[in-house]
Formats: sequence, C-alpha cells, structure tokens
Amino acid sequence: MARIVLVTGGARSGKSQFAEQYLEACPGRHGYIATARVLDDEMADRVARHRSRRPASWQTFEVPSGLGNQIDHILQQTDNILLDCLTLYFSNFLLQRDGDDFSHILKEAENEWDGVLRAVRQSGDGVFVVVTNELGSGIVPMAKVSRQYRDLIGFLNQHTAAEADEVYLSVCGITMEIKSRQVHLPLREERP
Repeated sequence: MARIVLVTGGARSGKSQFAEQYLEACPGRHGYIATARVLDDEMADRVARHRSRRPASWQTFEVPSGLGNQIDHILQQTDNILLDCLTLYFSNFLLQRDGDDFSHILKEAENEWDGVLRAVRQSGDGVFVVVTNELGSGIVPMAKVSRQYRDLIGFLNQHTAAEADEVYLSVCGITMEIKSRQVHLPLREERP
C-alpha cells in the first residue's frame, strides 16, 4: 500500500520546499502534479521558481482539473508523487462550479478526492505527498465564495489528514510532524 503524506502551513511557510526534499529522498521514479493555472505574470514567476527547484528527472503533470480521470495514468509512470497543491486544485474546482449549490460542490469534491486517495493507496509501495494551505486561521471572510472556499479546503484538509500516514506542519521554514502528536480524548462511557 502506498504511503500518504500531507504537508500543510501558511503562505511562504516552507511547506513546498520541505515536500520536495521529502519526495527526493524516496527511491524510485518521481512525479510532480502541478495544479496552478498560469493566468498572469506573477503566477508565471511562481511556477518558474517551483520548476527550477525540481530535479530534471522528475516528470511533471499539469493537472489544474480532472485529476480523478488522470490519476491512474500518472500512477503508471511514477513511483512517488508530489501534488502541489490541494488548495489551488480545489480553487479551480470551486470556480468551475460557480453558482452551484455548495452542499453539492462539497459532495462532488469529496467523491473526486476519495477516488484519488483510493487509487493512490492501491497503486503499490510508493509515496504520495500532498501540499495544502492552512486557511482557517484568520478572520471569517466577508464574501460568500471565500467562506465556501475556506470551508471546502478545511473539510478536505481534515479528511486528507485522517487518511494520511504522516502530517507535517510548516511554520517560518520549520517543519514538524504533527499526526503522531495528536490528542486522543478518553472514551465516554454510555449511560443506560
């Protein structure tokens, strides 16, 4: 069974660099799933910086949407994969469904992501590293679509962390593993 690793943190926290270093240490063929849409010069510069850090031997798959339909093909060509990032992927997902009922969007996102995680788990002995942003630490956004986006990513981050074998948090360029340190509440006894 493949191992799933989630790397989260805020903007410019060092999470992508850590994820790249983690994947590079894994033996075998390496793949990189890029989820960004390049719509302006600033995003083009970001993509170029990320690309320049990756070894030339890594195969890049540009998948801003439709990952559920492409994951099996990608898994056949790689042993270890880095997806950067979940938040951009599901930003694209949400914007493609603008005006749809949010509960329907949430269910559709969950179904697609569950299919991806299931395919990865069953693919062999590789590693699937997922980079995401921690969005819920600020104020409640005023715009409806921003609140929906925050809620969608929060749900998917929790779901992915529950499925992951390891979860890392990056803050100020320092990364720590947090899943092994999670709190387990005592079980409450049911009263008759």
